Amino acid sequence: MFGIQGRLTLLFVVIVTLVLGISGTYAQYSLGHELEVANQRLREGVLTRLQTSLPSALWDLDKAKVDNIVAAEMLPPELVSIRVYDTSVGLFSGKLRNENGSVSAIENDLNVGGTPVVADLAYRDSGAAGASLKPVIVGRVVVNFSRAQIDATLAAEVRRKVTEVLLLDLILVAALALSLRIVFDPLKRLRDGLFDLATRGSDEVEELPENRQDELGEVIRGFNAIQRKIKSNIQRIREAEDEARKSAQTTTKALDDLRRTQESLLQAERLASLGGLVAGVAHEINTPVGIALTSASVLLEATEKVHHAVDGGNVKKSDIMRYLETASESTRLIMNNAYRAAHLIHSFKQIAVDQVSEARRRFELRDYINEVVSSLQPKLKKTRIAVSISCPPDVMLDSYPGALAQVITNLTLNCLEHAFNPEDEGQIRISVVQQADWIEMQVADDGKGIAPEMLDKVFDPFVTTRRGQGGTGLGLNIVFNLIVKQFCGTISVASKLGEGACFTLRIPCVTPTEEQHHALPTEQQQHD
Repeated sequence: MFGIQGRLTLLFVVIVTLVLGISGTYAQYSLGHELEVANQRLREGVLTRLQTSLPSALWDLDKAKVDNIVAAEMLPPELVSIRVYDTSVGLFSGKLRNENGSVSAIENDLNVGGTPVVADLAYRDSGAAGASLKPVIVGRVVVNFSRAQIDATLAAEVRRKVTEVLLLDLILVAALALSLRIVFDPLKRLRDGLFDLATRGSDEVEELPENRQDELGEVIRGFNAIQRKIKSNIQRIREAEDEARKSAQTTTKALDDLRRTQESLLQAERLASLGGLVAGVAHEINTPVGIALTSASVLLEATEKVHHAVDGGNVKKSDIMRYLETASESTRLIMNNAYRAAHLIHSFKQIAVDQVSEARRRFELRDYINEVVSSLQPKLKKTRIAVSISCPPDVMLDSYPGALAQVITNLTLNCLEHAFNPEDEGQIRISVVQQADWIEMQVADDGKGIAPEMLDKVFDPFVTTRRGQGGTGLGLNIVFNLIVKQFCGTISVASKLGEGACFTLRIPCVTPTEEQHHALPTEQQQHD
């Protein structure tokens, strides 16, 4: 690609060539027009002279005079031939220009080159009294004109103009090459200095000499001033980088300490949640176990009475019937409460194991949500809040049930603690919709709602509206981290004051492995 110097040279050459070309074209057109006019005048002059001088000589049949007149008119090189025809004889006289330029007589009528022009020769005889008679046609003359002279003149002019243009272009190129070097040589040194300044260390680049006293000298001095300024800035930047590096190391250490502290707090929160679950389930199991124990005691006492009556031999039918009624009622109570305790223990065992371990397994979602909600009954039964579950059957997940239990527990307890006052009635709705390989779960309530200024902060750690009342501000942050990092999903919240809140979770049915997580689309990693 041409540089500026090459483009300037090409531009000037093109402009000069165009100007000279236009000027030469106009001059060529003018010259051609002048030659055509001169040729036309020559034709008219030759014919006029021949029509004037030849009729009388032809009338007298004076061949010598006719030859002399014709030879005199053959002097201009544009004439190829002149042939004079008599009305009775035929070819009377003629001259032909040979290829070497000489003129010779025409002996017979032959084909002659050039453009022929024919004119009649009229003889006007004067009477004795001097009265003019009617002209008589005594013959005709055929003059052949050639354009070779015009074409040769125009071609020579074209060659002259082309030579002139080429010489001027060469002179212009040489002049521009010499003159532009005065400007571009210093600019090249400036370019090399800038390149060195950009690619090498500033301390290695020398300043350019400032011995020029023209405009380019001012530019060079400005460049050197900029170079000194850059060196000063680089030095300050290096000092700032050193300070920033030290600060970054301190910040990294503080961040690592903060992360360890946060992980400890998160683990403590999870263990506290599990501890609350243990206490609640233990309290809940105490009732059916107590009823079963009481029923077993009643049954044992009735059995001992019947046994003593049998030993004494005074057993009555009424005693047997009373014992059977007592035994039937006691066994029914024992079975019902034992089943209830077993169900609570099973649910608690699965949820507790899942929350403590990070094991991954396949599980049916609707039954698992029911087990999680059942484990929360000790807290729910103390309120006037109802929990409804809407989930299609046979929705299978290959994921981490313990983490999912933690998510559902934290969201449900968050609704209990923040959406309702202790005496309020309300409803918490857990709904699930399967969308291809994803599920969308919504946990919604009809409680107080979330203030607009808190919506963007609900998932931040240590953000709570119940500080000093047992709230740590980590519940929703744990949910956020589990959904985004462990399940590779997304979570969002929508709420209006007085109209409740709705948490929307989207997680894959098959949780990706850590390697697959990095290849997921941006939609699933936008909160990472």
